[in-house]
Amino acid sequence: MKATVIPEVNAEWVIQDVPTPAPGPGEVLIRVRASGLCGNDVAASKGYIPFPAISPAIPGHEPVGEIVETGAGVTSRAVGDRVGVTWIRGTCGRCDYCRLGRPVSGTAALLCAAPVSTGFTVQGGQAEYMVVAADQTVRIPDALSDVLAAPVLCAGYTSWSAIRAAEVKPHERIAVAGIGALGHLAVQYAKACGFETVAITTSPDKHELARELGADLVVADGQQLREAGGADVIIATNPSHVAAAESLAGLRVGGRLVLAGIDGQNAFGIPSAATHPFFALDQKVLGATHNGPEFLREALDIAAGGKVTPLVETFAKEDIAEAVEKVGKGEVRFRAVIEY
Repeated sequence: MKATVIPEVNAEWVIQDVPTPAPGPGEVLIRVRASGLCGNDVAASKGYIPFPAISPAIPGHEPVGEIVETGAGVTSRAVGDRVGVTWIRGTCGRCDYCRLGRPVSGTAALLCAAPVSTGFTVQGGQAEYMVVAADQTVRIPDALSDVLAAPVLCAGYTSWSAIRAAEVKPHERIAVAGIGALGHLAVQYAKACGFETVAITTSPDKHELARELGADLVVADGQQLREAGGADVIIATNPSHVAAAESLAGLRVGGRLVLAGIDGQNAFGIPSAATHPFFALDQKVLGATHNGPEFLREALDIAAGGKVTPLVETFAKEDIAEAVEKVGKGEVRFRAVIEY
């Protein structure tokens, strides 16, 4: 089969012929049709986060395709089923974290002794075929195309999990900081739920698009958000803890700031009490990632209902190097999807 391979850290991604895997007991073989390209895949290839611990290093944790073969004992999936595969698929089942009995989520990536992580500890989805345990797949709604489903498996999953983690009340106002791969979906999810939604972006060229996505108001920063009445919930989707901390200026009393973006360079810090008396404002700072399979199913169903539409740029597999370069430069609006 053809697969995308990262030869080594900082090397150009290439298409290579590698053996097609075969499903064992309890597993399915997926013919991948579309696979999203996450910024974290690019970060891993550059060594900013751990490089894939697999050989060959086939990345990708947003693959969607159809099952073409099932292994012995599989009853929950059948040939022809359209399925997706997420970043964290399973855990070791033996470590202290696993003994807590928590559902499979992004938390396991950091706390499980040996998580099953697509594209990092096992083969990823940037390939024509991949083998996955049947119970580690998620069914894709019929109304959602392969290309549009792929970004929901990570970016959409994260954005929706962040909104759910905030436990937003019907009367509250949501602000989304950063209008990128995660943020453009978070705005749509918030609006789909009927919340008054504010977009926070320092990019003037994104203002009109943010309104088209459903934002009732667009501001440049936390101070402008405060002047516009503030927000009860801020979903920080950009990969900057500095920007997330700055947005606290617009958080209302009793509000929640949810960190959904990953900043591998800077610590998150609460501004001084002289400018933001956090200790007296009954506010909370939360973290969110892939918070559980039920949230992924909700995110997929909302997108399938037409209330959320990922904005994607598609690439042929032969153009993977171009896609990686554009993602690395932040030039894709808003999710690159590779077709296989």
